[in-house]
Amino acid sequence: MTDLVVKVEREEWADPGVALPAYETPGSAGADLRANLRPEDRASGFTLYPMQRAIIPTGLRVEIPPSYEMQIRPRSGLALKHGISLPNTPGTIDSDYRGPLGVLLINLGTEPFTIAHGERIAQAVIAPVVQMRYELGTELSETDRGAGGFGSTGRG
Repeated sequence: MTDLVVKVEREEWADPGVALPAYETPGSAGADLRANLRPEDRASGFTLYPMQRAIIPTGLRVEIPPSYEMQIRPRSGLALKHGISLPNTPGTIDSDYRGPLGVLLINLGTEPFTIAHGERIAQAVIAPVVQMRYELGTELSETDRGAGGFGSTGRG
């Protein structure tokens, strides 16, 4: 167990009945994020059509400890069964961001998918961040790989 805490605040309009991010099992790396839809969308849900992208609200704002980030990742079950993913996976929430926490989803499937109010839509993984200084150099050190990229070390 850790003493690190991500402080969470609900947006004014958010439904307090929607659970805060939580780990489904003791060994989970990611805490589930849930859709906290605007009042006008709660009964019908939000339908994401094939190839459509949309930011789904969580109704939350977060305070992540300095030197950490929140990575937003897809849920494997939604990806496998319905083609629901994140177009920028993983998305990064920086420690100094205090705005609304939305999840950018895309429907890569062939059928419309309706996101229900309170449904688990993504996972949040907290990870340490190291900031480095960038310096202009005149030459880089040699390696066995060299400049090979985009599949140069194996198949594809």
